[in-house]
Amino acid sequence: MKKNLVFVINYFYPDYASTGQLMTELCMHLKNDFNITVIAAQPGYSNETYKGRSKNIFEEEQWNGLKIIRIRLPKVNKNSKISRAKYIINYFILANFVLLKEKNVDLIYTISQPPIIGGLIGTIGKKIKSSKHVYNIQDFNPEQAAAVNYTDGISHNIAKILDKINCSYSDHVIIVGNDMKKTLEKRFGVNHKISHSVINNWTDENQIIPLSKENIEVSKFLRKYNLENKFIIMYSGNLGLFYDLENLIKIATKMKSIPDIHFLYIGEGASKMKMQEYVSKQELKNVTFLPYQPKDFIKYSLNVADAHLVVNQKGIKGVSVPSKIYGVMAAGKPILGVLEQGSEAELLISNSNAGFVSEPQDYDHFIENIMLMYNLTDQERIEMGMRGRSYLDKNLKKEISLNKYKDTLNMILNK
Repeated sequence: MKKNLVFVINYFYPDYASTGQLMTELCMHLKNDFNITVIAAQPGYSNETYKGRSKNIFEEEQWNGLKIIRIRLPKVNKNSKISRAKYIINYFILANFVLLKEKNVDLIYTISQPPIIGGLIGTIGKKIKSSKHVYNIQDFNPEQAAAVNYTDGISHNIAKILDKINCSYSDHVIIVGNDMKKTLEKRFGVNHKISHSVINNWTDENQIIPLSKENIEVSKFLRKYNLENKFIIMYSGNLGLFYDLENLIKIATKMKSIPDIHFLYIGEGASKMKMQEYVSKQELKNVTFLPYQPKDFIKYSLNVADAHLVVNQKGIKGVSVPSKIYGVMAAGKPILGVLEQGSEAELLISNSNAGFVSEPQDYDHFIENIMLMYNLTDQERIEMGMRGRSYLDKNLKKEISLNKYKDTLNMILNK
């Protein structure tokens, strides 16, 4: 008889959030082996997904063999701590309510979003439902928030205590980078007994493939946004607080003297408005902002770039892994990394020799790397990007990660 799994994950299809896409693909991979219920927020990661939302607080649907219970939550202003708090409190109360109504739950699967609360829902659910709990930590918090001075003092200490309880009380912790093992050691000591495994995130390497700028859809995109004959440095993803983007955007000012270098930012997030204000104030013509692209078009938009930005703020090493790196490697594009030495993403770039990396906040070195990339021949950049694709094909295929998840869940259920 199939076991009953409940995934409590605030982002799920059709949301654009990377975790939503990853969890959607994971649930689809597992649905033949388990009965799966997903508890998720109504779509709302971008402004577009707010359109047409149901006004019901709870809404149940069947989708591709999955039972999905969607929760209506207030729209969140990511620049406002009050708005974030309101969203999180509502999510916590309503997700717990739905979870506790579910019957015959064998395993609860939660992720570290919203910070702390995601894991806490699993901790409470495990106690009340007498089920197993697997806690997937995509980002360690409050360590991530502290790295950008978003939280400190009493709130930081309380959050850390709560998340240590989540880790300790779970049956298994899944982290997404080998460098994240160090954070577990910092929390619990080198000889800790937390049951855990490392399973990296992924992209669909069969959907995201290397394409040239001569591809019909890619060239159409370039014409549409007047980007033909430009050397395009792209950032595609969440324009959030943890990437130092508000400072990195200033590099565009120093690149004005090279008219064919163009910065393209695709996505939404808490830093986007300030970045746009800076570009407007400086009257920069070498920066373009676009919203998230439809999922089925990402395979083309990623291939527009001559180089991709993969960045993290200082202090994020061992705390978070920018999952966009897998899509960039799949597209066979060279990488301009702004990453701490020894971090998961930096090691992927170094081990595959698929780009250049500078330390966060070392803006001079970042500019040097931009010029190094710019001065390569087209063929050298193609070869550099394809080294990343080759490395991904050998070590980071989607099926490898998905099967690791299935094996891990079966292991926990059969204990």
